[in-house]
Amino acid sequence: MLWVKAFHIIFVASWFAGLFYLPRIFVNLAQVQADLSNTHPGERMRLLMMARKLLRFTSLLSIPALVLGLWLWLGYGIGKGPGNGWMHAKLVLVVLTVGYHHGCSVLLRKFERDANTRSHVWYRWFNEVPVLLLAGAVILVVVKPF
Repeated sequence: MLWVKAFHIIFVASWFAGLFYLPRIFVNLAQVQADLSNTHPGERMRLLMMARKLLRFTSLLSIPALVLGLWLWLGYGIGKGPGNGWMHAKLVLVVLTVGYHHGCSVLLRKFERDANTRSHVWYRWFNEVPVLLLAGAVILVVVKPF
């Protein structure tokens, strides 16, 4: 079980690393879009390529993170039984993280179609969401407040 936990943590950390950086690329894309007059034509294409590759890699990392988490939950019974409300709250955060990941892919498709309507400031705030999701999940798992 310790090996499963270790690899779960490794893949979750890797998945979140991608979720931390992808919206940062969106910040830069929004700035490039807002200032096309002073932007080198290749800059937007390079940022889009980076975002596509990072999203693909991050998506691949999410699969073992989720599978290993499911294995721990169902296979070893972690978080089952009375006094494990923290696990239900953590599962809500996992669902929200998957939704956030999906939202990033939707936003990338908008950038690719040149249909983004949000400012770089909005993306700076959007970039903080995975920090809150990860902090909440870690606190729930370590502290088990309920």
